Amino acid sequence: MRTALTIPLIALSLGACSLAPVYERPQAPVAAAWKVDGAGAPRAAGDAAPGAAADIGWRDFYAEPALRRLIDRALEHNRDLRIAILNIEAARAQYGIRRADELPTVGAGASASRQRVPADLSPTGRSAISDRYQVDVGVTGFELDFFGRVRSLSEAALAEYLATEEAARAARIGLVAQVAGGWLAERAAAEQIALLERTIEARRRSYELIRLRHGAGVASELELRQAEGLLEGARAELAEARRARLQARNGLELLVGAPLADEDLADSVSLAEARVQAAPPAGLPSALLERRPDVLAAEQRLRGANASIGAARAAFFPRIALTGALGTASRELSGLFGGGSGIWSFVPQISLPLFDAGRNQANLDLAEARRNIAVADYERTIQRAFREVADALAARSTIGERLRALQAQVDAAARTLELSELRYRTGVDSQLQWLEAQRSLLGAEQGLLAARAAELANRVELYKALGGGWNERSASGAAS
Repeated sequence: MRTALTIPLIALSLGACSLAPVYERPQAPVAAAWKVDGAGAPRAAGDAAPGAAADIGWRDFYAEPALRRLIDRALEHNRDLRIAILNIEAARAQYGIRRADELPTVGAGASASRQRVPADLSPTGRSAISDRYQVDVGVTGFELDFFGRVRSLSEAALAEYLATEEAARAARIGLVAQVAGGWLAERAAAEQIALLERTIEARRRSYELIRLRHGAGVASELELRQAEGLLEGARAELAEARRARLQARNGLELLVGAPLADEDLADSVSLAEARVQAAPPAGLPSALLERRPDVLAAEQRLRGANASIGAARAAFFPRIALTGALGTASRELSGLFGGGSGIWSFVPQISLPLFDAGRNQANLDLAEARRNIAVADYERTIQRAFREVADALAARSTIGERLRALQAQVDAAARTLELSELRYRTGVDSQLQWLEAQRSLLGAEQGLLAARAAELANRVELYKALGGGWNERSASGAAS
C-alpha cells in the first residue's frame, strides 16, 4: 500500500522534462528609430508632459466632461468589449482544465452489494447469499508526465489565456479611441451646421439685396440667378452636414451601447475649445513591444504555439498512467472498519505508439507550421504598430503649421469679403467678385474646421497607437 502511494508522489516531485523548443523573441522587423518625429513641433496649450502614453489615464487625456461620460457608458455597455471580457473568462476556464491535468484526480466511493448464488454454482453445493460493503479513495488514470506533454498543453492554454487578456485590453483601448473619434466627428458636423447656417443667412441677405436691385433695373437677371445658386448651394451643403451629424450620432450610440439623449451632448464644446491633450513623445520603437497590448497578445500566441510543439513531440514517447485505490471492505457493515479489512490496488499502464499511419508526425508538422504562422503574425503586428505611430507622427509634425496657415487664410478671406461687398455697394466692383469672395470665405472656414478636427483626431490616434487608453487614471494620480 505504501508503494502504491509513494510512486505517484515521486513522479509529482520529479516534475516533467519539456520537449518544447527554447523560446526566443523574434527580432522586430522595423527600423531602430522613427523616420518622422514630431517631438520638435510646438505644443498646444494643455499638452501632456513627457512620459509614456500608456501611463496617462484616459480621464486625464480626455478632459471634456461630455466625452468622459460617453466613454464611461461605452466601457459599461459596449457589446464588443463585453464579448472580449467574456472570452477572458472562457480562456481562464480552459487554462484551469489544462492545469488540473497536471495533478491527480482523487475520488472517494462507497458501495454495497447483495448477491444470491444458486446451488449449482456455489462451491459448497448449496445456495448462498453474500454481502459486500466497501469504501475507498483512489486515483484513476493519472498520467506521469515524464516527457512534458501535459505541462506543454497547460503552458499553451496559459499563453492563450494571457493573449485573450491582452486582446481585451486592446479592445478597450480601441473602444476609447473610437468613442473619442465619434465625438469629434459629431462636434465637427455640428460646427459645420452652425457655419453653414451663418453662411446661408449672409447669402440670403445678399440675395435679397440683389433681388431689390434687379427689381429696380440696376442688376441683371444673371446676377440674380448667380446669387440664388450660391444660396441654394449652401442649403444643399447644410443638408449634407445634417446627415453627417445624424450618422455620427448613430455611430456613437452603437459604441455606447444605448440611445443618446440630447442632453448627453448638450455641454459639448467647439473643436477649438476641446480639452484633449497631445500624446507625449513616442520614444523608441522597441517601447511598443512593452506597451501595445496587441503586440503582447501576438507574443503570447507565439509562446503558446511554441509550447504546442513540445506536446506534439511528447506524443512520440511512451505514456504512463496510474490507477490506484486505498480503502476497506467487509462482508458485514459492522466490520467495515474493523481490523484486517483494508484493501488496496495499484494498476500502472504504459502505452507506446508503434504504428499510427503518420498521425503523430502530422500533428508535429501542424504544430511547427502554426508556430511559423504565429511568428509571422507577431512580426506583422509589430510592423502595423510601427506604421500607425509613424503615420501619426508624420501628421503631427506638420499639422501646427497647417493650422496657422489656414487661420491666416480665413482672416484674409473675411477681410476680402468685407472689401468686395463695400466695393460692390459703391459700384466699383462687379457682383461676380463679391460672390467669389463669399465662396472663398466659406471654403477657407470649412478647411480650417476640417484641419482642427484632423489635429484632434491625430492626438487621439497617436495616443492609441502608443498604447494609451487602458488605464483610467495616470500612474501618478493612482499613486497619490
